[in-house]
Parts: sequence; structure tokens; C-alpha cells
Amino acid sequence: MGGYILCQTKKAEVPYFIENISTNIYSLEELCYYLYHNLYLVDKTIINENLCNWIQKELDLPKLAAKLRPCVGKFASAEDILYPVFKEINYLTYEELKALNMQIQKLDSEPVPVREKHKGDSLVENGMYVNAIHVYEKLLEREDLKDAGAELAGEVWYNLGCAYSYLFQMEKALECFWKACENGGGREALKTYLICYFTIHTQEEYENRIKELGVEKELADEVHETLVKFTKVPRQEVEPQRIDAMIEEFMKEYHRSTGS
Repeated sequence: MGGYILCQTKKAEVPYFIENISTNIYSLEELCYYLYHNLYLVDKTIINENLCNWIQKELDLPKLAAKLRPCVGKFASAEDILYPVFKEINYLTYEELKALNMQIQKLDSEPVPVREKHKGDSLVENGMYVNAIHVYEKLLEREDLKDAGAELAGEVWYNLGCAYSYLFQMEKALECFWKACENGGGREALKTYLICYFTIHTQEEYENRIKELGVEKELADEVHETLVKFTKVPRQEVEPQRIDAMIEEFMKEYHRSTGS
């Protein structure tokens, strides 16, 4: 997690591992930060007996652990866990608590497919692309997906394509962007599809595809301008002594994003 967090409570010697984003946390403040910024990722992989044990033993907060334990077995709403944790250190202001309450009410009122879509989006924002892909693909198998909104399927296909593209699986991404187009993804989905198509096909194939789809000139020009801008991005020079460190950084990020 980015930024600095001023700790009011004991820092744990043994961290609590948050599986969703493959991250260790060491304090109650870090737990609050995660819960507040990732409401759609608050589930039983985080809220469980292990969390209670960690709060009791590592943070030396037995009273808080005792408050949370009755909620773990019947965990249904995020507020059962969030409020006691936040109030322990007065993490949020009164206005922030009001805003949080509105967010929780909104989350609780959303159909399950919508919540699952937001969960996938949150995983993408945290760089957990493989986990996001699993959420999106499982969501696309739901029979009630279309019941949650005519455009939702297109949005899920589009975001699934983005997740694949972040892993450089461009063929898979292309398939998803086209599915997004077929499911009401609109102009933006078509534009992204064409950009992706260009990256893995020849110029001739791309031009033939443009004609085949009957793409309007204005959109074709937009795609062309985007591709021209992309090709003009200057490459950064890397100092030889930094190469090993950069490769190591890249590998760490890769393993984190894939959950491996």
C-alpha cells in the first residue's frame, strides 16, 4: 500500500497476509486503510478467525478481537467488522463515517453481479490481474448477469479484456474487447478493439478489418491518432547498473499481480 500511515497502536512482528491483493499489513492503521479503500474486497478471505487471532496476539487488542469474533461466523454486512475496527482508533472523521455509511448502504443494495463486477475492478486497481480475471470469468457464467442491467455484460467483457492486456495476453484481450462490442460496449469498446487488433495484426489485415466492420471515418481517424501518439513515445535510457534491479522489480510485481 502506498503512502505513510502514522501508527497509534502496536506494530505486529508477524504480519497479517491479505490474500486478495497479496499484501502484508503490520498495524491496525494499515488494516483500516485497506478496509476503507477496498470495500468490495471485504469478504471471508479477510474477515475470519485468523484476523481475530492476529488482532489479539500481534496487536495486543483482545477487547477488539472479542468484539469481532461474534460477527465472523455470521458475517453478512461489511459494517459488522468495519465500524468496530475504525472506532478503535477513531480512524475516520464524523463526515467520513457518514460517507462510509452511504457507501455501505449502496453496496448492500446492489445486485450480486454488480458487486462482483466492482470486486473485479478493485482487484485490477490493485494490480491483481489474474484474480480479477477469475472474478470476471465466473461472473460471465452467471445466469442473472443480464438481469442486473443491459450494459453490465459489455462492461465486464471490456474490463476482462483490459486485465488480459495488462498481462500482455493480447489475443485473449482482443476476444474480450470484441465480446464487449457485441454486448453493447459502444464506441469506446470498438475503439479499444481496433487498437488491440492493430497491435497483433498486419497493417493490411487491420485495414481490411476496418472495411469489414464499416467503421466510420471519424472513429478510424481517432484510432489512427492514438496509434501515432503511441509510436512517438520516446524510449527511456536505462543505466547498465540498473538493469538487474529493474528486472528484479518487474519479477516481484509480476508474481504479485498473478498471485503466484
